[in-house]
Amino acid sequence: MVMYALAKGLSMREIDCDALFANGNGHPEKIQLNDHCYLYQSKTLREVKATMISPAMIGMLRKMCHSYDIIHIHHPDPMAALALFLSGYKGKVVLHWHSDIIRQHQLLKFYRPLQSWLLRRADKIVGTSPVYIQKSPELRNVQNKTTYIPIGIPEPKVNEAETEQIKAQYPGKRIVFSLGRLVSYKGFEYLIEAAEQLGDDYIVLIGGKGNQDIYLRNLVAMKGLQERVKMLGYIPDNQIDAYYDACALFCLSSIDKREAFAIVQVQALAHGKPIVSVDIPESGVPWVNQHGVTGINVPPCDSKAIVRAIREVCADNVQYQRYGVNARKRYETLFQEEKMIDACEVLYKELLNKK
Repeated sequence: MVMYALAKGLSMREIDCDALFANGNGHPEKIQLNDHCYLYQSKTLREVKATMISPAMIGMLRKMCHSYDIIHIHHPDPMAALALFLSGYKGKVVLHWHSDIIRQHQLLKFYRPLQSWLLRRADKIVGTSPVYIQKSPELRNVQNKTTYIPIGIPEPKVNEAETEQIKAQYPGKRIVFSLGRLVSYKGFEYLIEAAEQLGDDYIVLIGGKGNQDIYLRNLVAMKGLQERVKMLGYIPDNQIDAYYDACALFCLSSIDKREAFAIVQVQALAHGKPIVSVDIPESGVPWVNQHGVTGINVPPCDSKAIVRAIREVCADNVQYQRYGVNARKRYETLFQEEKMIDACEVLYKELLNKK
């Protein structure tokens, strides 16, 4: 999402800015986005440990690289790092550090030498929050060339009819909305446990798909929460704004540092919605949601704390409105897409002026 937004935004400013990535569908493709941007998709053989195996990327980058003043790598992506290493490229390199490699210890053991080379090779390392940059053990020795650019998103598209249609499905209910891949580190089971304690005046809507789908649906059924928790499955992009607009608050229940930022929180801020999130150590998550300002941050893996926070946010209407106003202000100050594109353009120009 970030790479596409930057490529599209910069190219619309008449800056030649192409994107190369492994195609999850397996087939190579070249798409012209506009007069200043092509999307190059390299053939993918398979996916291993969330990594696209695409040897074709190596040859493609080797042929293309000398046409560019800057190559911008998004980490973690071992395939992209290997392609850069073998490309012979001598120009400027920006390394966008979205997350450390947390759980794939075997992969990291083999990848670490290449990762160390990439950290040395990068002219500038960009994080998504100051917290992650400062706390990442991998970045401890390269603080002199780090900065951060918060992830920005476009202005929400509000459709009042769609919003009212969602609210009408749950009359008299406060809607707690959550969205994300249904995978272990998202901690959705703790949100489901919280729904058991919230009471009948709340409804929890969980959107997304993933390998924990069946497990979570079975958990809802086992606890008899079919009227308090709705597993929505995949929500099309053009419908997501309506769910944010309809909810009373957004809840992020992730449990560890693999959740490095959570764009879903920024979407909630853009809609002026209070957030109940998790105070994940060394993550940018609690930085995005300012505790006591835009919402409440609770300890990981604590369903009772989630319940208390949701009730506290909704208990007083004046306080609730204050959270919402502050949320919208935080989006406007830090997380608009144009601000992210502006910051990236400034960074590129600074690097090129250092030649």
